[in-house]
Amino acid sequence: MKDKRILYVSSEVVPYLPETEISSMSFEAPRMVNKQGGQIRIFMPRFGNINERRHQLHEVIRLSGINLVINDLDMPLIIKVASIPKERIQVYFIDNEEYFKRKATLTDENGKLFPDNDERAIFFAKGVIETVKKLNWAPDIIHVNGWLASLLPLYLKEFYKTEPLFAESKIVTSVYNQSFDGALDKDMINKVTFDGLDADAIKPLEKPTFINLTKIAIDNSDAIIRGSQELPEEIDTYINDLTKPVLDFHSIEEFADPYTEFYNNAVLNS
Repeated sequence: MKDKRILYVSSEVVPYLPETEISSMSFEAPRMVNKQGGQIRIFMPRFGNINERRHQLHEVIRLSGINLVINDLDMPLIIKVASIPKERIQVYFIDNEEYFKRKATLTDENGKLFPDNDERAIFFAKGVIETVKKLNWAPDIIHVNGWLASLLPLYLKEFYKTEPLFAESKIVTSVYNQSFDGALDKDMINKVTFDGLDADAIKPLEKPTFINLTKIAIDNSDAIIRGSQELPEEIDTYINDLTKPVLDFHSIEEFADPYTEFYNNAVLNS
């Protein structure tokens, strides 16, 4: 992977949030590419339960300051950055007072989804893309992890389809079994429609369940990785029917060689 540019976009990354399949792989995969001489950037939300002082987050003024339009409202984008100790890896945090100040990630203290998670997902997707544009950093591969990041492939393929910086970028989505019950806000499809996205491309968002968000990400990706050994049956069948490259599950102890081969052969040469 020497000199290849890989953008990792994840809803969670260790050491900033607790260890899960997503947060662990969102750290280990970039670390692997970094050791191979690749260039990486990691983006995640700046959730309010991330200890900024302990992890030494600081705002990047030159990247902050733009407004993102979410459902006809201007929402200020704040970019913070931190370095993972001993790894020489920088992590960029997408922040906004309205969406990410609360001291939690995706649910309240009763385990109930936050009602604005749909808008947070839109803001996260657009915030990552706008920041990478400001960095003027054209990734060879964009690797997406976690359902909060699931709109990123859609926005790249539809809203930003004429953006030359991403013209050669290949999108990989890892699909995990970290889901949620019920659905996001029923008006989510209208908020996405406001951005002028193709009606057929966003049809699954008529009911924004975990399954449908995952399908949106799969449909707009160039390749898929099974991030969990077991996936919901409907998603499993959906992946089995794909004609695009798919990498089967590999544990965190043995993923390095299969991921490297998949990136080089199935993704970059597809």
